[in-house]
Amino acid sequence: MSGVSWPIENELNEIKEIVSAMAGRGPEEVRVVVSPYRICPLGAHIDHQGGTVSAMTINKGILLGFIPSDDTEVILRSGQFKGEVRFSVDEVQQPRPIRKKGESHATDSPKLQEAGNWGNFARGAVYALQSRGISLTQGITGYICGSEGLDSSGLSSSAAAGVAYLLAFETANNLTMTPTENIEYDRLIENEYLGLKNGILDQSAILLSSHGFLTHMNCKTKEHKLVPSPKQSNFQKSYKILLAFSGLRNALTNSPGYNLRVVECHEAARILLKASGNDNLEPRLCNVDPEAYETHKGLLEPNLAKRAEHYFSENMRVMKGLEAWASGNLEEFGKLISASGLSSIQNYECGCEPLQQLYEILLRAPGVYGTRFSGAGFRGCCLAFVDANLAEEAVTFVTEEYQKAQPKHASQIFTEKAALICDAGDCARVI
Repeated sequence: MSGVSWPIENELNEIKEIVSAMAGRGPEEVRVVVSPYRICPLGAHIDHQGGTVSAMTINKGILLGFIPSDDTEVILRSGQFKGEVRFSVDEVQQPRPIRKKGESHATDSPKLQEAGNWGNFARGAVYALQSRGISLTQGITGYICGSEGLDSSGLSSSAAAGVAYLLAFETANNLTMTPTENIEYDRLIENEYLGLKNGILDQSAILLSSHGFLTHMNCKTKEHKLVPSPKQSNFQKSYKILLAFSGLRNALTNSPGYNLRVVECHEAARILLKASGNDNLEPRLCNVDPEAYETHKGLLEPNLAKRAEHYFSENMRVMKGLEAWASGNLEEFGKLISASGLSSIQNYECGCEPLQQLYEILLRAPGVYGTRFSGAGFRGCCLAFVDANLAEEAVTFVTEEYQKAQPKHASQIFTEKAALICDAGDCARVI
């Protein structure tokens, strides 16, 4: 964990004191799950199609302090949301109803979804373990909090929360799971319990990343490798990760755009596989040979053609990006990130006007190597790699320019400035 700057001791001690008071036990008994947020420099929107992706964590995320409850009861409080969540780990958990087209539910409100249902991630973790035949006998008393203002920012706070609860319940019940197993359990939380159609990028990054490395994941085979940065000692100090905020905080599950684009990718794959005589394969773009795509892409109607073009071009950018990272070529790495951002706008057609303006502002900001949306692109933030010596100047530039472009949304940003400087992080762990 050398070089990792989060969490700091004061944060850990504060959480331990809160859980100690909740449980009536000593702070020395409190364990803390550290579950970092992730960024995806390259590999945007292709994990659900079995594509190749890159990722790393940052030194911000979720902390979950907990003590085993000595019975089946779960008692949870949150640093972000009001109220207390209580349930028992021996209750059979059922998935949340998935909204059908045209239906309307009260929980569609982002406020209600976040403030009223924040315990769903804990219940989802129990559901995931139960669905694989694992019976829990120990509940937890816990307190969860995230880095201020970064939930719903496109940094996979949902996956970080799911992973945190999995690690807490497993630790409390003396269960030893591999990262690969927990990637699958968190997929069950997101896909089955919460009804999202996302892939495995987020939880893989959170569970597999290592400080100083770029995580490379093949989402078809589930194989991964850690690509080291150059051995020169100053490489990690030569760049910073910039998060530039839009002020838009809609929760992912409230936007039809993400799931719709997943469906479009599947339809493009179905047409291409049928044309190439492989319609017996699962309709995912990873099953389409690149040569077959080039031969038959004229069969796709415009929207489907754009989705497929994004998939195949993004796969190529990932492979080139891994080479640039390994050789320490931040300029080339950044150009590929910005090209990914442009394809996300033009081919995947994600990102509303404020986010697109934020992307364009970052392209002009001093010291920025490259930038793109973070997350699904329908709210949240943009990420950028920036020269460490110019990071503060870039923050000032982005803040001033975004205030001019989007004064209303800029006023909703949680910090005084529109951007935050971060460092690379490490994997999720229990301390």
